[in-house]
Amino acid sequence: MTMARFFKFHALTDLEDECRRLGLALQFSADFAPLFQPVRVGPHVAGNTFCIQPMEGCDGTSDGQPDELTFRRYQRFGAGGAKLIWGEATAVADEARANPRQLLINEHTAPGLEKMLRVCREAHRTALGRDDDLVVGLQLTHSGRYSFQKPLIAVHDPILDQRIVIDKATGKTIDATYPPLDDDYLKHLVDHYVAAARLAHRIGYQFIDIKQCHRYLLSELLAARSRPGPYGGSLENRTRLARDIIVAIRSAVPGLTIATRINVYDCIPYRKQAGTNAGEPCPWTAPLECAWGTNPQNPLEPDLNEPLQWIVEMTRLGVACVNVSMGNPYASMHVIRPYEYPPPDGYETPEHPLCGVDRHVRLAEQMQRAVPRIPVVGSGYSYLQEFLVHAGAANVRDGRVAFVGAGRATLAQPDFVKQLMDHGKLDRKRICRTFSYCTALMRSKHNELGQYATGCPPFDKEVYGPLWEGAKGAT
Repeated sequence: MTMARFFKFHALTDLEDECRRLGLALQFSADFAPLFQPVRVGPHVAGNTFCIQPMEGCDGTSDGQPDELTFRRYQRFGAGGAKLIWGEATAVADEARANPRQLLINEHTAPGLEKMLRVCREAHRTALGRDDDLVVGLQLTHSGRYSFQKPLIAVHDPILDQRIVIDKATGKTIDATYPPLDDDYLKHLVDHYVAAARLAHRIGYQFIDIKQCHRYLLSELLAARSRPGPYGGSLENRTRLARDIIVAIRSAVPGLTIATRINVYDCIPYRKQAGTNAGEPCPWTAPLECAWGTNPQNPLEPDLNEPLQWIVEMTRLGVACVNVSMGNPYASMHVIRPYEYPPPDGYETPEHPLCGVDRHVRLAEQMQRAVPRIPVVGSGYSYLQEFLVHAGAANVRDGRVAFVGAGRATLAQPDFVKQLMDHGKLDRKRICRTFSYCTALMRSKHNELGQYATGCPPFDKEVYGPLWEGAKGAT
């Protein structure tokens, strides 16, 4: 069954007309000057408002070090012109890695992570003449239920548990007998985060991100209403581990800036309708208590009461930058990344992708209005293709966000900011079309390394074209 395609916009006016038809409040501007204003991130100053989102390459070594494709990616990001580079998910413990090629931070991998940073900054200086206004950080993560060695769940989720296979031979999924992580394990994770933060600071990263998004461990804890004990139930308990991590890092590494990428809306998992590729919400009963930032009576609607409380508290604790995200890349992929074409294991979008972009913009604006003194990074722009800069310019101009975050678009055109600086527009021949090749590669596990590296086969053919051919032929 072939689904209708949505992106047919040859001019900005076409896009604006469609937004009006859909009743969306998306704004656009052809004045790009606001995008090139400096933004303060804690004690640092980024020279423009563009952020390279934490795009994992799944291209590290088996022991968690950056490899040649990792260095190549950060060289390209550094040369690309964005002044805030949000380094990708790096696990704080070996068992916390999401795939066998995810980066890991420890004494053994520190030299490689330092080289990754050095390559990035050197490329930036070469391309732009200076790097004193470049801000680079590293995202610290624990993958929780998505840890590849075995699922490490914080709380049972009756919908997501059914999707996590714990015995590949039998296809058995998590059931009620599968034990969540105990309180002692969670308590001692603080030490892992502090050790990782110390290393990141010693290496030279200017900030670290305490990752609280996409239903990885700290994100899952935010929704752990049914978990007993000190890490579940009340909002105070559900935020306890992240709070303890933030406080401990501020005390142990006072010169390091702390940021967080956080879900403000989990939504509900989706599935393919029987007999079609169309996406539909999974069955659920009210109240839905296992989703953060989500209306328990109608999980298709956000409820920002708790996310707003938590973000305000985090700024009080010293968090200096918030990167707003939402959804689950494994279960509600249209929410996190509005797309034209789903990945092979995905479903056709159940809404016009512009509605997803609009949701990102609206929710990020509410966060920025709540914490006007710190910068908020907005996400969800890549679907807009060449018009992402027009939306970003309007949003920065009007104070909806401080930074415009680009994710998939940077794999296709890592120099998109420099293109805008030099030519006043993006290179249409290398615009991300949200074909989801990058996600499909990330989902491909059947090679000798247990994980294909991910990138953009259509617009980075020399490197990722052969990998895509190999992934297509894998069984």
